[in-house]
Amino acid sequence: MARSSAKRPSRVGPSTPPSQRAGELDVDALLDDRSTAIIVCCGSGGVGKTTTSAALALRAAERGRKVVVLTIDPARRLAQSMGIAELDNTPRPVTGVVGEGSLDAMMLDMKRTFDEVVLSQASPEKAEQILKNPFYIALSSSFAGTQEYMAMEKLGQIHREHVASGPESSGDYDLIVVDTPPSRSALDFLDAPERLSSFLDGRFVRLMLAPARGPAKLMTAGFSIITNALTKVLGAQFLKDLQTFVTALDTVFGGFRQRAQQTYSLLQADGTAFLVIAAPEPDALREAAYFVERLTEDRMPLAGLVVNRASPQPAGELSADEAMAAADRLRAADPESLTAGLLRLHADRTRLVGREGVLRERFAAAHPQVATAVVPALAGDVHDLDGLRRVGGLLSGAAGEPANPRHTPEG
Repeated sequence: MARSSAKRPSRVGPSTPPSQRAGELDVDALLDDRSTAIIVCCGSGGVGKTTTSAALALRAAERGRKVVVLTIDPARRLAQSMGIAELDNTPRPVTGVVGEGSLDAMMLDMKRTFDEVVLSQASPEKAEQILKNPFYIALSSSFAGTQEYMAMEKLGQIHREHVASGPESSGDYDLIVVDTPPSRSALDFLDAPERLSSFLDGRFVRLMLAPARGPAKLMTAGFSIITNALTKVLGAQFLKDLQTFVTALDTVFGGFRQRAQQTYSLLQADGTAFLVIAAPEPDALREAAYFVERLTEDRMPLAGLVVNRASPQPAGELSADEAMAAADRLRAADPESLTAGLLRLHADRTRLVGREGVLRERFAAAHPQVATAVVPALAGDVHDLDGLRRVGGLLSGAAGEPANPRHTPEG
């Protein structure tokens, strides 16, 4: 399979001729392209997305980039593999990076990010009123969709405050690697502006805002009946807290919506590259197809597909059928034959490799415009920088080679 020479992620669509195959994903070209400022890794759960994000960030740093990796997945593997005791909402430097680049890591703190936005958008008095409201506390801690919205907020904040605006300017970082939540919710942050607008424009919110927004004559008998009914069901204090919360947030949500739209445009810009992460399994590749189609529909710049944990091809040229036939003959002569067991294992592995290959070919036939990198399964878990370096080398097709040939990692 030919390695693609294109450095920039392509914007793909249904009009792409089926005869055009994108070829192999050139990861190092993507990392070395200084116009790439954001790499977003998305995919279903359990496919190695967090490890891939960390490995990409480390490899980019060791090739000279100033990188920050933001994980939204609550798993602690990222911190452990980078030798950091604990990740939080503040970027933490990763020690042991070889070369002239740098690497920081951080984990999204949903509530803290929400608090920071409120404090930046509201007056001190209004901010205190919001932060102490019981509905805000519940919303900022566990409300469905808040995590994805705050991920968009944090990404936009990092880019505005820390990323260089051009080749001649300086900044703390020149590349952000984003590790998104597992499953299809990984793309929910793309819907954040629309969901926020729907929430603000919803009938219930308008009802709660009516006393604050409108003149007294709007307090009709119908409205009074509704509020009296709600008071009986929910209680007067509950309804008062809810109205106070909605009214207070109404004063700051305009800024929320505007910045969410700006971040959405940032994700569509040429400086962003999406990588879809999958495993060589039917369900994972179906999810990957969903991600590819959704990104294409939203005109997001898709760089390619990474297939993790592919089964390595067994040594030798013996086919699965030949191995099984030989194993059966040996078993007939000696039921305890160790060689027969090894031959059966070879046959099983060969067939597994074949099934995975068929799955990848089907995906490639359905999505010929998507460049692909295949990463073989490792014998053990990745738990340190050396493990991340190895994954980075496998991603780039340069297994065993340092990210920057001028520097060799110690140890």
